[in-house]
Amino acid sequence: MPPRHAGRSPVAEPGHPPALRFAAVGKRFGSGARQVAALSDLTLSIPAGRITGLLGPDAAGKTTLLRLAAGLLRPDAGRLDVLGLDAARDAARIQARIGYMPQRFGLYEDLSVQENLDLYAQLQGLTPAERPARYAELLRLTALGPFGHRRAGALSGGMKQKLGLACTLLRVPELLLLDEPTVGVDPISRRELWAIIANLRTRGVTVLVSTSYLDEAERCDQVVLMDAGRLLVQGQPHQLAADLQGRCFAVRHVTLDRRVLQQRLLTAPGVTDVRLEGTGVRALLAAAAVPPPLEGSTWQPATPEFADVFVDRLQARQARRVALQVAQAAATDKTDKDVVLHVARLNRFFDQFHAVNDVSFDVVRGEVFGLLGANGAGKTTTFRMLCGLLPASSGELRVVGQDLRTAPAEARRQIGYVAQKFALYGNLSVAQNLAFFAAAYGLRKARLRARLDWALAEFELGPYLDRNAGDIPLGYKQRLALACALLHEPPILFLDEPTSGVDPLARSEFWQRINQYAAAGTTVLITTHFMDEAEYCDRLVLMSQGSVLASGTPADIRARAASPDVPNPTMEDAFISLIAAHEANLRRAA
Repeated sequence: MPPRHAGRSPVAEPGHPPALRFAAVGKRFGSGARQVAALSDLTLSIPAGRITGLLGPDAAGKTTLLRLAAGLLRPDAGRLDVLGLDAARDAARIQARIGYMPQRFGLYEDLSVQENLDLYAQLQGLTPAERPARYAELLRLTALGPFGHRRAGALSGGMKQKLGLACTLLRVPELLLLDEPTVGVDPISRRELWAIIANLRTRGVTVLVSTSYLDEAERCDQVVLMDAGRLLVQGQPHQLAADLQGRCFAVRHVTLDRRVLQQRLLTAPGVTDVRLEGTGVRALLAAAAVPPPLEGSTWQPATPEFADVFVDRLQARQARRVALQVAQAAATDKTDKDVVLHVARLNRFFDQFHAVNDVSFDVVRGEVFGLLGANGAGKTTTFRMLCGLLPASSGELRVVGQDLRTAPAEARRQIGYVAQKFALYGNLSVAQNLAFFAAAYGLRKARLRARLDWALAEFELGPYLDRNAGDIPLGYKQRLALACALLHEPPILFLDEPTSGVDPLARSEFWQRINQYAAAGTTVLITTHFMDEAEYCDRLVLMSQGSVLASGTPADIRARAASPDVPNPTMEDAFISLIAAHEANLRRAA
């Protein structure tokens, strides 16, 4: 990613009005008793010519704020000025001067890259004379030049996001609104998207970008942190982080595994948050707290980051994480090393395209195993074959001793599966979804009642039982999907980017659950684009161009990427370094 730019002033220059000004803005949805306040008495200004990050947990109001700024919604209360214009009266004039890229940008997947550009150029009123130069600049900026004739639906996730941004930028806007533009894309694509965003700043474009990646906040000139429709804090990320000086520590232990150390510290008094980092953990202490006594541990002061600010400002939300952790104390250490997933010489062809090339690995009982790779690396195809959703062209696949190629039904009964996108029935209630999946898994009578009671208690779904699954908050959708996948107590759990788009607090809670299930003997196979989540895996396979590029523990992967310039790489550093070097070699060989 582009270097952080600490020290840049987040306020507009004197005489320059803010690009956005919210004055006591309120917005509600629903009717009667079901009304929900998405924004409440929101007052803030977004400076012109700067990049502002918009962050917050699920249901914070980020998307509503962006849609109001884009003129797609009208406030119910207060006043909103966009580029000096009243949003309630001048929506059409505002929309002619801004760019807006929603979470699911409407590419036409049956059209080529060039045809999508042509269509959006026509919609935005670019004359035929203006188009060639603008196309050339955007294709160069997004590195999509060689793919002009490729169908948009055949692009990788990161390439689709870049094409969506190119379509949004055909006319250079004064204000660019981006709603989670990097969700679901790999670290290399995220770096490329942020290079495009940084380039816009040099042209005087104001950018307001929402994100669930806390490291991206540190690439912004300023951040706006929201919760439950209200402003919590606004300021420069490095200044907000500086307020936590003396409360952040890198912790190591002479004997305890990192995950066990994390479990111990999460329930210790005075500890606000603990996350895995490098060869140990990173701990955030409450104000005025001191490191808890833990024999064999060493505490070194660490530089505060915006991730620490996020957790500290939302620490009231952490109470249930601690309560959940107490419930995990009974989880047992995994000792059974039986192989439950065996993959040997796995291949998959799509016509002449070799999508997965001779992939082999084993996963043992109670292990958390990560499958990583850039968009288009073949990991999703591999994952779908492992779940029995896609037949292999050749190779061996065994799940808990069952051959997935010759006895697929028996093998699939051993699997719980959470899809990359919410795959439950949005028009059915939470209760109806649970009942449907319980019936599909053959649960009856006493076991049916016991497992449904477990799901409601474990995932706290009671308040949403009668709500349609499509209408509940994203974090609870994730809980429901996980509950449905675990109803039949499968020995192996497949998770395909399960935390994509989920806020950092919900992701942390999710991983506490996964650690609990793994400690109790459930085997977990996960794909993710969050490199901090890769640290929670016991072992990893890193894929590139359909093949296994590297495998081993997180420490093994980081060590492979170490260099004199970067002696202690993060997992994201390692991912980018190893894949970029490998794919550059392939291009040179071609």
